[in-house]
Amino acid sequence: MSEAHDTNGNGNDPRAGLTRRGLLGGAVAVGAGVAAGGDPAAAAPAARAPGQGHLPGTEQGPGREQEAGRGRVPRLWREFTQRPYTHPQIPYIGRAGCRGGAERFPHHPRVLDVRAFGARADGATDAAPAINRAIAAAGRAGGGTVTLPPGTFRIDDVIRVGHSNVVLRGAGSGRTTLYATRSLTELIGVYGSRYGGDKSSWSWAGGLVWLAPEARWNSLVAAIRARAWPFEGWTGNRRDAWRTLTRVAPALQGSWTVTVTDPAGLRAGALVLLRLSDDPAHTLLEHMAGGGPGPEAYVWDDKTKLTSYVPYEWPVRIARVHGRRVTLERPLPLDVRPEWDPQLTTHVQELTGSGVEGLTLEAVQTPQQPHLLDKGYNGVVLQCAYDCWVDDVTVRHVDNGFGLVAASACTLRRTRVAGRGSHHPYFCREGSHDNLVEDFTIEERTVPGRPDTQLHGVNVEGLSSYNVWSRGEMRMGTFDSHRGMPFADVRTDITLNNNGRHGGDGSAGPLFGARFTHWNIRVVNGRAGLVRIDGLAPYSATVGIDEVTEFDQIDVPDFTGDLHARLELYGAPDAVRPRNLHEAQRGL
Repeated sequence: MSEAHDTNGNGNDPRAGLTRRGLLGGAVAVGAGVAAGGDPAAAAPAARAPGQGHLPGTEQGPGREQEAGRGRVPRLWREFTQRPYTHPQIPYIGRAGCRGGAERFPHHPRVLDVRAFGARADGATDAAPAINRAIAAAGRAGGGTVTLPPGTFRIDDVIRVGHSNVVLRGAGSGRTTLYATRSLTELIGVYGSRYGGDKSSWSWAGGLVWLAPEARWNSLVAAIRARAWPFEGWTGNRRDAWRTLTRVAPALQGSWTVTVTDPAGLRAGALVLLRLSDDPAHTLLEHMAGGGPGPEAYVWDDKTKLTSYVPYEWPVRIARVHGRRVTLERPLPLDVRPEWDPQLTTHVQELTGSGVEGLTLEAVQTPQQPHLLDKGYNGVVLQCAYDCWVDDVTVRHVDNGFGLVAASACTLRRTRVAGRGSHHPYFCREGSHDNLVEDFTIEERTVPGRPDTQLHGVNVEGLSSYNVWSRGEMRMGTFDSHRGMPFADVRTDITLNNNGRHGGDGSAGPLFGARFTHWNIRVVNGRAGLVRIDGLAPYSATVGIDEVTEFDQIDVPDFTGDLHARLELYGAPDAVRPRNLHEAQRGL
């Protein structure tokens, strides 16, 4: 088998790999460039010649043969190390997750024990009011850790984390259980779809543990109860809760700095939205799809659900303001062009620095409802959250497991979906960006699914971008690209029994935008669907997956012509080096 299989022959022979010293020097130079308000991409050093102590994964010459005995390095990886912020097929996701993917989450020294607020771990007494009182008290105090001792706490209401710097911490997912007895339909009301029909939005929204800013949560609940089905993101129920801070000058994808017209309302550490509006020719959507004849020929005007997702809103913290030059904590996800009226804007108050740790949320076991009619026995959801996290949490017998809804720069770590079977074990939607889901498990369902139910898997949709799913074990489900043209997302180092189906209606547009990457995916049942994407996704990379065949749900590409997709190390997932694309990018 050849080392690389380039499906369209558009790969260039890479230059020599980066040296370890050169890479570390590059990291220092990047840091210095950011601190000085410069563009880290411009600060990176040139590549060194072969044979100068290369990083694992970029070795050349005699040492390369030894490495080949342990694994093989795709041409794509060598290319990526030369241009990590602007590679045409692989997105830069090295800073995905809470605080750039930090190994440790923030520690809040103030501790409040829920028992002091009246909670009892007897499995019979409703503990939700006491838990919510403790969380609210921590919020009023400016933050803190609310602890749940071992045992089972019955909850008859939503557990709400609505203040920043508040952590709800159990004694471990095997020791502390929240036993939820009621659905979101019972607690809040029927939640219809803003797109019409008889669907239940609890099929993809809301959680029985719900992390969202208090004011935003209150406005959502009020709209649902008034049957004024809301938008769910950063600019309010009608997408009008924002104001312009400044216009932004043209800049290229991958730049860490932008030039603004008026820096007066900007400060280091502030969270802003980069807002990009589409033009009548839909050139923004074409850009998200990689551009060229295929996206240009695509009919966008009738994709009303997709076009409702624009303007594209990307939350990002400001690292530094130096005159009119503004340095961001992440590189630009897209070009910034004048025809898209680029702005930095305000948004609803975010939730930041908050998390849920060390517990199991178990819903009362009820039959799974017909597709799109979920009652809302949902797990943990982060909404309008930035730099928040979930760690060591299991959900059981839920309709939908872990949700990212207009959430950015959040981490889900050591999470597990178990029990009778779920509709969306994981969902990522409504413009969620730069999130990291790692060390995750979807267990095999304990109750056979009814014919009128649906299983998706790890879902992404709604122009969500630069998200990562890493180190996963999916004993059921699929890679559910749910239309709505998500782009620049990565799934890496995952074992999958590919037996789910993707969703998404035609008005939501393409399954994929540009720069989707599947890297080291082990498919135990040999099914291709939405895993091998070189024939589906424009400017995509499929690297190191098992040999697969098409059966069950089979898709065709949304765009005509050359997709500029790449396929390497097909049939050899165990051989690909680096094994984990996210970890390797963090190493850069």
